[in-house]
Amino acid sequence: MAGGKLCRFSRTLLMIGLFLLTDLDAPSAMENQTTFLYFAYGSNLLKERLQLKNPSARVHCIARLQDYKLVFGNHKGLASDRWQGGVATIEHSPGDEVWGVVWKINMADLESLDRQENVRLGAYSPVEVSVWTRGQELNCRTYIMNSCVYAPPSPQYLKVIMMGAEQNGLPKDYQEKLKAIETNKYEGPLPVMEELEKALRNSKLKKKGRSDA
Repeated sequence: MAGGKLCRFSRTLLMIGLFLLTDLDAPSAMENQTTFLYFAYGSNLLKERLQLKNPSARVHCIARLQDYKLVFGNHKGLASDRWQGGVATIEHSPGDEVWGVVWKINMADLESLDRQENVRLGAYSPVEVSVWTRGQELNCRTYIMNSCVYAPPSPQYLKVIMMGAEQNGLPKDYQEKLKAIETNKYEGPLPVMEELEKALRNSKLKKKGRSDA
C-alpha cells in the first residue's frame, strides 16, 4: 500500500486467537453491570486525556500485555487530523510486551470511549485481552487498529503517552523505550493539546486546593 508499510494485522485471526486464549477463570472485562476494565497503552495512559470524554475513569492498576508490541500508524494510511501523525496500536509479537494502565470505567462511558476510538468508522475494533498485574490475570477491553499503515507519531502525541507513563509509574525501562521512539517532528498547532493543557492546569489547581485545605 502506498504511503507506508501495512501493519501485520488480520482482524479475523486476531479475534479468533484472543477468544481461544482467554482464560475463562479470569475476571471479565465487563467487571459487573455498572463498570468495565479498559487497558490503555496510548494517549489514554494520561488521566487528564482519558477523562476529557470519559469522566468516570479511575486507575485500577498498571499491567503488562505479553506477546504484543506497541506500534504507530493510521487507519488505511489516512493521517490523524487530531494528532497530525501516526497513533498507537498494538500487534502480536511473540516475546515482546506492552505496558499500560487498567482503568475502571462506568458502563455509561462505554459509548463515549468507542466513539473516541472511532469504532463506528471502522478505525479501531474493541477486543478483550488478558493482562498481568502482580501475578494476577485480568481480562480487559482494549482497541486495535484496523488496516493500519505504519507512520511515526507527532512529538505532541508521544509527549502525552510519556506523560501518562510517568504519571502512572510504568517501568523505567519501558519509559526509556517510549522516549526513544522517533517522531515526524510536526510543529504546528493541535487543538486537542490546547484542550488537554487546560485540563492539566485544572488538575494541578485541584491538587493544590486539596493540599492547602
